Amino acid sequence: MATSTHTVTNQAPPLVGYDVFTTDRPLVEAVERHLAPEPPELLDEVREELALLGRTAGSDQARRWGEQANAYPPVLRTHDRYGNRIDEVEFHPAWHRLLGKAVGSGLTNAWGRPGGHVRRAAGFLVWSQVEAGNGCPVSMTHAAVPALRTDPALAAEWEPRLTSQVYEPGLWPAGHKPGALFGMGMTEKQGGSDVRTNTTRAVPLAVDGEYELTGHKWFCSAPMCDGFLVLAQAPGGLTCFLVPRVLDDGTRNVFAIQRLKDKLGNRSNASSEVEFDGTWARRVGDEGRGVRTIIGMVAATRLDCVLGSAALMRQALTQAVHHASYRSAFGGPLVDKPLMRNVLADLALESEAATVLGMRLAAAYDSDGEADRALLRLAVPAAKYWVAKRCTPMVAEALECLGGNGYVEESGMPRLLRESPLNSIWEGSGNVQALDVLRALQREPGALDAYLQEVGRARGADHRLDGAIKAMLTELADLETVEVRARRLVERMALVLQGALLVRWAPPEVADAFCASRLGGDWGSAFGTLPYGLDLAAVVERARVEA
Repeated sequence: MATSTHTVTNQAPPLVGYDVFTTDRPLVEAVERHLAPEPPELLDEVREELALLGRTAGSDQARRWGEQANAYPPVLRTHDRYGNRIDEVEFHPAWHRLLGKAVGSGLTNAWGRPGGHVRRAAGFLVWSQVEAGNGCPVSMTHAAVPALRTDPALAAEWEPRLTSQVYEPGLWPAGHKPGALFGMGMTEKQGGSDVRTNTTRAVPLAVDGEYELTGHKWFCSAPMCDGFLVLAQAPGGLTCFLVPRVLDDGTRNVFAIQRLKDKLGNRSNASSEVEFDGTWARRVGDEGRGVRTIIGMVAATRLDCVLGSAALMRQALTQAVHHASYRSAFGGPLVDKPLMRNVLADLALESEAATVLGMRLAAAYDSDGEADRALLRLAVPAAKYWVAKRCTPMVAEALECLGGNGYVEESGMPRLLRESPLNSIWEGSGNVQALDVLRALQREPGALDAYLQEVGRARGADHRLDGAIKAMLTELADLETVEVRARRLVERMALVLQGALLVRWAPPEVADAFCASRLGGDWGSAFGTLPYGLDLAAVVERARVEA
């Protein structure tokens, strides 16, 4: 009797046709918690809005968009067929569909809406699970608003364009478009994060506030945006400027794209090197105050690094639990094997802690309270450091849960892994974040007070958390020689904050497992080394998704 060698059995079905938002219990709980003070009808509206985005994000169509945008990366066209300089980047249609859905879902429109940052952060976390590259222009457009508000006239002109929920690609005057996107150009090849070494020059023109720029930018992401915030040396020092791609009269501004970066991941998004040569720009803020002006944008994009990493973690976890739920080995489903359950539970803890922390910081942006504002100054760089740093090993472990299936491109896991280091680098690498935390500790005592007030709300609820707070305070008592141990201190501060939030808001089994493993000293170096006696089945079940 003939036997088929091609019958497929014991393979997990594709994880499509599910609601990425509604099935994410920690995220749903965070949205409900932080919007609770708002009118009930607002919460209903946000739930419906996010569920709609979640169903799109979990669809097979969106999955294909993400695959196509990365399989067919952007192409630079420096000249047209006649030799005219055009400096355009062409994208696959899937990129425009991804970006159009993001803009249309309000992911560039947080400022001024009730609960705007919470609902926008949740949407960003959901949509970034489809494809991370389109999050770059979305993030920069959203984050440009606080910098532009330094100049009320510029804000009045540009903010309605940036918060519009209409995506319109193409290069023409921003004032003639229903919506606009923003990018950023800070770093140069000789300095990187040390922006005070920038050499791009800004020469004042006859009209007050107008300048011509000459110089370069080593990293300028999303060069097809309508405007960019850049740093350049004006007569009064390092200054922030707005550079439009197209001038009001319809002529192209001088914005010579030298090449696109050939990157490890984030391949759907164009990152470029650009040259300015008599490029027209408008000053944003006072001369010599460039870093202070643009820091509001940097803080907002750093929070998006936390949210973007949390999204990658969540998607990697979801894929791992889904695979283990359907795949059988050694007599039963993988998810029921004690050691695999330990791994999955550990991954779930990391994912939930990242989500709860990111959403708490988004809620602080919605708050008018002075303590919340002070908390952001310290907690954003600490969270950015730790969550982004944990993303890569977590995604790699989730990939391993799929075995050889996870190592092939069709699974989608290699793309998640390639994306995972990005947020540790973008908007300042680990050392930059750690030094920024030290700067806040030394110069802004109100930030530490706000942080201690936040973690103090959970004191007395778990002895391991109390012990971790005490140990952290001992480290904080010596700031004279702290730089060499800055990473360890910032890691401890991030873990304590995550633990405090989980103790207050997560189910007991989640908080218990987190405190036992991350704060209690009984934790191995690898994922899947949670101590015996925890309710791992409940932790894993919380992360399960049914398509």
